[in-house]
Amino acid sequence: MIVVLMGVSGSGKTTVGRALADELGCTFIDADDFHPAVNVTKMAAGVALTDDDRWPWLDRLAGELAAIEERGGSVVLACSALRRAYRDRLSRSAELHWVYLRGDAATIEPRLASRHDHYMPASLLASQFATLEEPDCAMIVDIRQGVATQIAQIAARLQLRRASAAPLREA
Repeated sequence: MIVVLMGVSGSGKTTVGRALADELGCTFIDADDFHPAVNVTKMAAGVALTDDDRWPWLDRLAGELAAIEERGGSVVLACSALRRAYRDRLSRSAELHWVYLRGDAATIEPRLASRHDHYMPASLLASQFATLEEPDCAMIVDIRQGVATQIAQIAARLQLRRASAAPLREA
């Protein structure tokens, strides 16, 4: 099973993703680790990525997900996947269960302001929201809830999906 936690920067993808992977007993992957150095440098300078910047990154991720699925592995991936085209690109390679960590700027801005270990500056949050196309078919989790509550909701829904064999994915 491949679960993708998506949302804007600061929505908790990494924090929730690590905890969810622990809960499910699987591997955690952060899509940020797959960005080429040029993308990281650009974002660190406060420059939003373009689609041309993102396609090779998404293709690299898609290849990784395909390999995981081929091996029969399970993983939780934290990936912004802000636009439907990005989610479609990732979904071409494997069956993905989408979880959208939904929040607003008022909730996320303080998180970004207190974060010092990430190259993504708070100044790019507005561009993330401008790019965001909320998914049609994904589990939606309110990030104002505590992490433990978010994990419990996601894990319970995934268990139901496993029982029915119906993926949480973009239609």
